Amino acid sequence: MHPKEMTGLQLLQAMCDGKIPPASISETIPMQPFEVAEGSISFKAKADHRHLNPLGGVHGGFAATVLDSVTGCAVHTMLEAGVGYGTIDLNIKMCRPIPQNKELLAVGTLINISKNLGISEGKIIDEDGKLYAHATATCMIIRP
Repeated sequence: MHPKEMTGLQLLQAMCDGKIPPASISETIPMQPFEVAEGSISFKAKADHRHLNPLGGVHGGFAATVLDSVTGCAVHTMLEAGVGYGTIDLNIKMCRPIPQNKELLAVGTLINISKNLGISEGKIIDEDGKLYAHATATCMIIRP
């Protein structure tokens, strides 16, 4: 089945299962979805030497990109085939520095969906549940 013929959930499940490649942004920001259900998705993400700011810490854009991905994908899980979305607003709280070379978990969860808007939240945590960053997002649903 062609990806444009899949529902959002089917497409993301195929990505988790390795049947279709992840989005090309994952070449720049190492993140991979591994678990998906209606209204939620989980990614593994790991910052490395390519993601540092001038002070040597992981750039905030790393967390922003990962959180934009999981919040958008949480909305995408609820969309029928051929329907797209785009982020309108992404509000991020950086709670502590993202560590370098440590695999983290990023989770996106749907809060509400209507005909035209999807609202979701995302968090980046470690294996102990320590919170590194949190976001809320509003996505415009784009119907053909």
